[in-house]
Amino acid sequence: MAARVVAIDGPAGSGKSTLAERMARVLDLPYVNTGLMYRAVTLRALRQGVDLEDGQALAQVALGIRFDLSSRFEPPALVIDGDPPSAELVAPEVEVNVSTVSRHPEVRAVLRDEQRRLGSRGAVMEGRDIGSVVFPDAAVKIFLVAAPDERAARRVRERREPDPGGGLPSSDGPPVAPDLAEALATRDARDEQVNPFVPALDAVPLDTTGSDPDEVLREALAIARERLEASGG
Repeated sequence: MAARVVAIDGPAGSGKSTLAERMARVLDLPYVNTGLMYRAVTLRALRQGVDLEDGQALAQVALGIRFDLSSRFEPPALVIDGDPPSAELVAPEVEVNVSTVSRHPEVRAVLRDEQRRLGSRGAVMEGRDIGSVVFPDAAVKIFLVAAPDERAARRVRERREPDPGGGLPSSDGPPVAPDLAEALATRDARDEQVNPFVPALDAVPLDTTGSDPDEVLREALAIARERLEASGG
């Protein structure tokens, strides 16, 4: 059983980042947003002119990026080559290409190993396959879901507010699409082709539709504390 690893999976806009950052603070654990890692590889590949269809070349890009956890944040959170995640990671060109980059098994293998290293001493880690692939032996696995319209509204707020622990400025994100719900559905379909959701059999589903962040946090902490106590974590 992975020592004090809390795996939070779910689609974009389901509330993963807000919940994971707050849980990490309460549980005194680092917070790892794995989506930023895939965005960092995408941004670096675009800057270097790397063919986004070349999985081996993209894996080399991933290997050239240093991911660490920094205590400059509270809770400790991801830094990329020693710097906080930048607003460029949510730029439109990254947004439209990150699914292409993340579909390559070679890239996923590199980042999976990095994520396991980052979480080796315990962490609250969010993504799409943390409980099923990255940490299948995580003590706590939570799978978030939410109605499409609510997820779209959250994505608007995420692009206007700083990313918890990530330092992304509130005004430099990409423009909001006229119909973000439709755009999010397109992103879901693209992501599903790349990395289909297969929730871990022992993941606890948590529907965040209509729930405020405090309510979601209370439910998730109750799940986590029960599982951590049962695992001796």
